[in-house]
Amino acid sequence: MRSDVKMMMSDDAALPNAGEKQAIAAAFGRAAKHYDKAAEFQRLVGHRLLCQLPAASVAGSQILDLGCGTGYFSDQLTQRGLRVCAADLSVSMLEQAQRRCGNRVQYLQADAEQLPLEVNQFDMAFSSLALQWCRDLSVPLRELKRVVKPGGRILFSTLADGSLAELKAAWQQVDQYQHVNQFLSPNEIKLALAQAGLPQADLEFSPVTMYYPSAMDLMKDLKGIGATHLQQGRQAGLAGRARLKALEGAYEAFRTPTGQLPATYQVCFGVILND
Repeated sequence: MRSDVKMMMSDDAALPNAGEKQAIAAAFGRAAKHYDKAAEFQRLVGHRLLCQLPAASVAGSQILDLGCGTGYFSDQLTQRGLRVCAADLSVSMLEQAQRRCGNRVQYLQADAEQLPLEVNQFDMAFSSLALQWCRDLSVPLRELKRVVKPGGRILFSTLADGSLAELKAAWQQVDQYQHVNQFLSPNEIKLALAQAGLPQADLEFSPVTMYYPSAMDLMKDLKGIGATHLQQGRQAGLAGRARLKALEGAYEAFRTPTGQLPATYQVCFGVILND
């Protein structure tokens, strides 16, 4: 990685859930090189969030892309004339972002819950499908409030309770172990915003359904984007061939008349005017 990528993170030993942070970073790091091939859902959600950016955004304004991944939306933001700081927990993701965006973007390895950034440093912040990996949503939201100037906008998307319900139901036909992450309910997300001092957020909760030829194609996509880390802890060993075959059979109950298998995400889109 080039020397202009800042390696700024809090000491892992000081983090109460440092082991989990490392596991999340490792999962996304393993996916980094192939992430874009499996990221259709992330693109769809991110573009929808991007549409909430003020059309009259002042060229040269500073924006933080928190959880930038491979830098796809960092690149989109620079094309709007914004000065972008691309931040991510995973060094491997930042390497991919730098390959995409070059020296048009600043890069920062950072934990969303303890941003190594100054108060009121940015005019805006953008974070798409990253904050659900934090144990307490109010913490990164409070950090975004801190680093964005008063009057600036914070745009975020995150997954909500009920995401991947079809996959969860299919797994329950196979065994009693947890295979799908649990996410916050709409009320819990609203509570987190209030706890962060951001009670006036404009929220939209919307289902987004993707379609796959088979359950294995969905599982490959989830692995390809690093989303197989279980926040609540994996209670079973890796799914063997027999279990995966059983999963395929159970998922067939959801096949549509057009022959596709749905995977429905419950997505929260948030737009905050920082006070």
